[in-house]
Amino acid sequence: MKLVLNRKFKSTSYTIGDLFIDGKFFCNTIEDTVRELPATCPDTTRGRSCTCKEKVYAQTAIPAGTYRITLEYSPKYKREMPYLHDVPHFLGILIHSGNTETDSAGCIIVGKNTVKGKVLESKVTFQKLYSLLEGHDDITIQIV
Repeated sequence: MKLVLNRKFKSTSYTIGDLFIDGKFFCNTIEDTVRELPATCPDTTRGRSCTCKEKVYAQTAIPAGTYRITLEYSPKYKREMPYLHDVPHFLGILIHSGNTETDSAGCIIVGKNTVKGKVLESKVTFQKLYSLLEGHDDITIQIV
């Protein structure tokens, strides 16, 4: 299963995108601000938090690229969540529900972008996404 996140609006505080599943539009997304980051991060390759000066904690979107997704147990959410693997500069990146970029620390929030700077109907959208991902072993997301 292939997810593609097309970032379409980049503001100074948030990023709005469109999420496609196997080529078909699924929902909108909201993330933190896209910032230029070094190609690699020596900290996160060692399992530590990023200390790169370009990254602003909880205000920076993950780098564009292709990442493997698995459903992993999240202690915060107390359930399995879509987890993105090997994201440079970031640890613990999930796809989850929320309404604005303040609900994210680099994670991807799904919903409907019917209000400027927000996604709505996020819990319902997340549950639909989770149901589609459940039972699949080979899931990737390409962020462009």
